[in-house]
Amino acid sequence: MTKKGKTSKASTKTSTVTTTSSKEIKNIIDYAKTFEGTRYKYGGTTKKGMDCSGLVVTAFKKEDILLPRTTGDLSKRGDWIDVKEVQEGDLLFFATKKNSRKINHVGIVTDSRPGHVEFIHSTTSRGVITSNLSEKYWYLAYVQARRVM
Repeated sequence: MTKKGKTSKASTKTSTVTTTSSKEIKNIIDYAKTFEGTRYKYGGTTKKGMDCSGLVVTAFKKEDILLPRTTGDLSKRGDWIDVKEVQEGDLLFFATKKNSRKINHVGIVTDSRPGHVEFIHSTTSRGVITSNLSEKYWYLAYVQARRVM
């Protein structure tokens, strides 16, 4: 991850994690929410159409945090975290193809408290929406969470 204008500290893993303020996290989430209702478009990064990784990259870019463009590359960034420890701004990764655990979908955590994790993402069927990790479909498709900030 690259953050313009700030020095970053190296984490104990190979990725670099920057200390990000709660205001920056709120701005990222609020900006992502401005895309709610935007239709799905593969490769999209605008109000005309948005895919899941496009939403993540576009939202974080608003705070000058540059992330890789693909879900696969995003899934290797930052630090792995237990789902019980996710916070607003963390990324959730999913495998939505039948009989596959290969990550192909990503969302941004918008709200987290014990037993309740909401995330914003762009779905092929409904475009940009907020979902709950406790929904059966997302619960079964969940693979990992990562903290990139």
